[in-house]
Amino acid sequence: MERIRALTHSGTFHADEVTAYAVLALAEPETVPRHFTRSRDPEVVARAEIVFDVGGVFDPSRHRYDHHMRERPLRADGTPYSSAGLIWAAFGRDALRTLVPDAPDGLRERLWAAMDREFILPTDRIDNGIGEADGLSYAGLIADINPAWDDTAPDENARFLEAARLADAALRRKVAALLARLRAEDAVLAAAAAAADPRVLELPASMPWQEAAFEHGLPVLFAVYPSRPGTWRIDCMRPEPGSFGQRLPLPEAWAGLSGEALQRACGIADAGFVHPARFTGGAASREGVLAMARQALAHA
Repeated sequence: MERIRALTHSGTFHADEVTAYAVLALAEPETVPRHFTRSRDPEVVARAEIVFDVGGVFDPSRHRYDHHMRERPLRADGTPYSSAGLIWAAFGRDALRTLVPDAPDGLRERLWAAMDREFILPTDRIDNGIGEADGLSYAGLIADINPAWDDTAPDENARFLEAARLADAALRRKVAALLARLRAEDAVLAAAAAAADPRVLELPASMPWQEAAFEHGLPVLFAVYPSRPGTWRIDCMRPEPGSFGQRLPLPEAWAGLSGEALQRACGIADAGFVHPARFTGGAASREGVLAMARQALAHA
């Protein structure tokens, strides 16, 4: 009798079980894709080693991960799980070992939590009717892969695996983006710890830094960093996430100036430009851009 390592239901599929399958296939790439089936037959379901989104049982000790029961599994905040969240909780860390094998355990655990919060939880919510999926959402795009109502010879399993490839690509891209963001957070905190003036953050490269500054309550007013070869940038900190303002804009007398005009206005020999909105500027050297930061602080 053929081994069934993982099983979900046949018929119309949704983002939660497609995502759950993609996570399992990453966690066990040598076994799950080779020993996977879709069925609602109780005898077939009983034979499977891992069952998700079908079967009426939630029991991780037996690898049963359904969520359609009257007493359904809930997250700590009361949000109902879908099969995506249940499989992520049980196998997500193994999936990340496949995707980011060289990441330290501590970073991988932060990445697991960030993925759960930003990718898996929204999938749980939509599957449970908490929010709606539009046609361009992740869940909507997966739903569109189901056979059409008037398809006279649909291959449901082939369509499911097509949807799983979309889910796999989305998982990989989100993991890569979140990993980059977490590494940026670490770089921001290291720069803040080393700063001579906590209001000026000197970064090793251009990176997303403001979210980390908000999250950790850093008193940053400016970030400086090397841009392209031979140039450095200074950026102003926003007063709150999503704002287009600045906690402290660059001096009004510099607004919109560049080259020699800016150099005369600020007295910095290699100052390059200041945006008319005063939220960013640049110089040819680290010393020049730090001098711009010091002068902006002095003007304030």
